[in-house]
Amino acid sequence: MIRFIPRLFLTLALLGVSAGSAQAAGDVAAGKAKFETCTGCHAIPGYTNAYPTYHVPRLGGQHLDYLVTALKGYQSGERFHPTMHANAAVLTEQDIQNIATYLSGLQIIVTPNPVRGDAASGKKKSVSCAACHGPDGNGPIALYPRLAGQYEDYLQKALEDYKSGKRTNPVMKGMVIPLSEQDIADLAAYFASQTKGLGVVAHD
Repeated sequence: MIRFIPRLFLTLALLGVSAGSAQAAGDVAAGKAKFETCTGCHAIPGYTNAYPTYHVPRLGGQHLDYLVTALKGYQSGERFHPTMHANAAVLTEQDIQNIATYLSGLQIIVTPNPVRGDAASGKKKSVSCAACHGPDGNGPIALYPRLAGQYEDYLQKALEDYKSGKRTNPVMKGMVIPLSEQDIADLAAYFASQTKGLGVVAHD
């Protein structure tokens, strides 16, 4: 059974967090140049992580504040991924801001993801996700990631990592603990199936 967000947390999420970005704007051109080293994974449609095997995430159009938080998480080890840690560790605060500004401002043409899971069931189970991520995965709160159009297996891996503790976020940990493997698969399928959302970064 999917747990609903406590009323207090829901109120804070909706009223206490700005729907816009709280981060100062970075330099788009500098961000694009710095992101060049990332294109070997993130600008190749369908590219997968070697082991375990799952698609590297789509980043185009992601919320700026969330991108900043994620990169800092890889820097600090809060998120564990050897390659991402190595790449993020050398970035300055300004580099991170510039990259996030570049990626968040991209205009994306979404290629819908084919999904293997039960998206219809996932939609029913996604009610408890809507306060932070929006009913279709395109929530306006910049601190939380957009999920719509993300790769299904990446979303599934992320949820599994929150449940196991490989990703350390107290809110997400509390949300995923009650989820079964089927719940996780269904939720990933639902958000991945949304046709308005994240896209692959074009490499030009």
